[in-house]
Amino acid sequence: MFGLTAQVRNAVISVPSNIAEGCGRQYAKEAINFFHIARGSLYETETQLYVAADLEYISPEQLKSVLGDIMECKKLLNGFIKYYRGL
Repeated sequence: MFGLTAQVRNAVISVPSNIAEGCGRQYAKEAINFFHIARGSLYETETQLYVAADLEYISPEQLKSVLGDIMECKKLLNGFIKYYRGL
């Protein structure tokens, strides 16, 4: 459980960190790369939460709630990527 908690924590922290780093880059191509890394961390978090639910560390209701938040973050990141591709 502690290992899974640490993995989730690291993946979750990676998302805003990579978004911030991407926004601070001079070129759109660099920014997009960091947004892709952030999106990958969201997918990693999603997978880890499914594992947590399978192991009954979180309830199905908690999983559903958090997955909704993750889906919203994915949509926002996809919007960032589309915007930066247009620059």
